[in-house]
Amino acid sequence: MSIPPPSGPQQPQDPYGPAYPQGAHPQDPYGRQPYGPQGPGPWPQAPYGAPPYPTWGQGYSPFNRPSPVNGVAIAALVLGILCFLPAVGLILGIIALVQIRRRGERGKGMAIAGAVLSSVGLALWVVSLSTNVASDFWEGFKEGAVGSSFSLAKGDCFDVPGPDFDENVYDVDEVPCTGEHEGEVFAVVPLSGGDFPGDDRVTDIAEDKCWTLQDAYVLDHWSLPPEVDVYYLTPTAESWDWGDREITCVYSHTDGSAALTGSLRADASTLDADQVAFLEAMNAVDEVLYEEPEDYAEEDLLANQVWAGEVAEATDARAEALEAHTWPAAARGPVAALVKEMRRAGKEWTAAGTSPNVDAYYEHYDKAYAYVDGDSTVTAREALGLATTPPAYDAEGEDSGGDGGGEDAGGLEV
Repeated sequence: MSIPPPSGPQQPQDPYGPAYPQGAHPQDPYGRQPYGPQGPGPWPQAPYGAPPYPTWGQGYSPFNRPSPVNGVAIAALVLGILCFLPAVGLILGIIALVQIRRRGERGKGMAIAGAVLSSVGLALWVVSLSTNVASDFWEGFKEGAVGSSFSLAKGDCFDVPGPDFDENVYDVDEVPCTGEHEGEVFAVVPLSGGDFPGDDRVTDIAEDKCWTLQDAYVLDHWSLPPEVDVYYLTPTAESWDWGDREITCVYSHTDGSAALTGSLRADASTLDADQVAFLEAMNAVDEVLYEEPEDYAEEDLLANQVWAGEVAEATDARAEALEAHTWPAAARGPVAALVKEMRRAGKEWTAAGTSPNVDAYYEHYDKAYAYVDGDSTVTAREALGLATTPPAYDAEGEDSGGDGGGEDAGGLEV
């Protein structure tokens, strides 16, 4: 038989624990009367016997958490400040405002600022395009980019980043010529034309111009060390498009890992008037001597006879120039002695030019060449304070150092 429930209102069982009896409350461990909502007294009955106070982890947070910042607003502000892609920055600013309104996020100020700055940037771009300001700016930027890497002028010395002075040069560091350096600029050759002329054409121009212009930078060929040679930095098709339109003629060590010390410059800016007058006279004779025909007299006697006659004329003319110059007291005697030998050499060159056969030609040729860079030349140079060690010549009669262009000379692309 079932026992009927007791009469009176029933309270369902608390699923989390036993319910307190009707009107009862937990006992204060210190014997104090618990406080109800209106002061001391019993707590109001909680439904289903649940505790009358909130506990952690039941949907209540101990702190108020702020709403997140809209990420699109941040992007809009960044683009607006940098003035980069202003149209995109404006669109992002508008999108951010819509998202903030719908989601209740923060960042409204950033979105507005980004949209405004992007609007200003967009307006400036429109004005610049309509007035070619942007085009001028871009051209200036390209010129500056090229100039920043190879803004080298005549007389500058530089180092090349990297282990040595190889075939490709992408950048240079200008350094004082008084210390160690890898290269010294002796000439800069501008190139004209709209289209890149091609690597072969640029190389031909560099070889022709650099070998000629070195004489204006180093009048005293004897002062060039034998390990120094001529190189040139030439533009490539890529650098040409960026405004690189110059050939840079350079002296450098034949050993790519070695360095030069001190400037090689020997022109009117570093020499006195007497030294310049002497060197100009002697170099004029040397220039004709370097034009000796490639074919020997046995192969083409006439060509060699014509050349010998030209050397005779140059030698006599330079002897007269030296004789007419007023020299310092210490140099008058040595220069006068040199002039006498030059006149003897001129007679031998004239005889070689009119020789009846190859044997007669070589007889006068050898006597004439014996005066070239002889003892009288060394003595005159010493009296004028110039270098006194004659340059070594290769098999073709050219200087093996910087003046003649040794086998290691060549072009470097930039």
